[in-house]
Parts: sequence; C-alpha cells; structure tokens
Amino acid sequence: MNDTLTIAVSKGRIFKDALPLLAAADVVPVDDPDTSRKLILDTTNPKVKLVLIRTSDVPVYVEYGAADLGISGKDTLLEYEGNGVYELLDLKIACCKLMVAGFPNAEAPSRQPRIATKYVNSAKRYFAEQGKQAEIIKLYGSMELAPLVGLSDYIVDLVDTGNTLKANGLEPLEHIADISSRLIVNKASMKMKHATVKAFIGKVAEAVAARNPA
Repeated sequence: MNDTLTIAVSKGRIFKDALPLLAAADVVPVDDPDTSRKLILDTTNPKVKLVLIRTSDVPVYVEYGAADLGISGKDTLLEYEGNGVYELLDLKIACCKLMVAGFPNAEAPSRQPRIATKYVNSAKRYFAEQGKQAEIIKLYGSMELAPLVGLSDYIVDLVDTGNTLKANGLEPLEHIADISSRLIVNKASMKMKHATVKAFIGKVAEAVAARNPA
C-alpha cells in the first residue's frame, strides 16, 4: 500500500508558523521555500512531500485527493463549500479574529447596510444569525478602503493587531469567529492511509500541546 503523504500548505505566515510543528513530525523541507521556485518540496522524510499553493486552494486540493493533508486557516474553511475533508486538529498558529469593523460611533444606516468582504459566506451566515438583512459586496483586497469612499457601511475581515483599521479611522465592532490554522485530511486518505495519517497527526498534536500547555 502507498503510505506516502502529500501535505498542501500556503506560503506566508501559515507556512512559517507551521514549520516547527512539521519538524516535530520529522518533516523539514529540503529546499528553502523563500528562494526555491519549486511548487512541490521534498522533505527530510522521503515519504512526505509539501505542495505550496494559494490559501484558498488548500481545501480543494485535499478534498479532491491531490493532497492527503492540508494546513488551512479556519477562515478559509468557513468559506469552503465542499464536504470532502475532515478537520482534525487546531494547530493554534496564525491566530486572529474574524470581525465586523467600521467607523466608531457611526449611526446605523436607514437602508439595508452594505458589507464589503471577501468572506461572503461567513458574513451572510453571521448577519442571518443576527436576524439582520445586509447587502454583501465581495472584494478581494484593501477592505478598509470601502467605508472610506462610501462603498460600504462596514467590512468583515480578519483582525490581528487592529493597527490597519486604526490607521484608517476604523475599529472592530462585532466578533464573528476566532481564527487559527487547522490540519485537514482527505476522507479517502484517512481510510486508506489510516496508520500513516494517524501517526503524523499524533506527532503534530504532541508538538501543539507542548507549545500550548494548559
């Protein structure tokens, strides 16, 4: 039986924060992802490869079996509409919050509020749960600009330090969800490579616990 593992992960903060956890599972990339142009990285474990892809594509690759496992932000998983992955473990890295933000002390609009966000599904669910109707405008970047130019009344976005909001005269107003990176697995891989996947998860879980003592 093929017991090799392919792990999908995006470059950037998630990848850098995940490196110590991967190292605890004896998975260290041979090539430097910051300088290598390779999209599939060999590791010190000959049976594990890392696939570097866009953040939003991680659950897609995992669901369709192009990767056995993936490391994905909870914000991406909340937006993802597929059902072919299991969320196994909160890695407690790349932590932030998904928030509604806007101008402090601004009066609520008399019309249906407009919300600018790339997190369309999360925004729709949140406002529906609040019993509020809202017009959702999908953007792909510079969310803070939307209220400044009158495109939207509020934004829904990830907030870490809040410095970017503050610099643009905005502030967090409502909390939607705590966000961190999660380890996900392809459902078929969980069955077909159960022992290998379980062993990998166990090592990563131990590393997470060691970094986050109760």
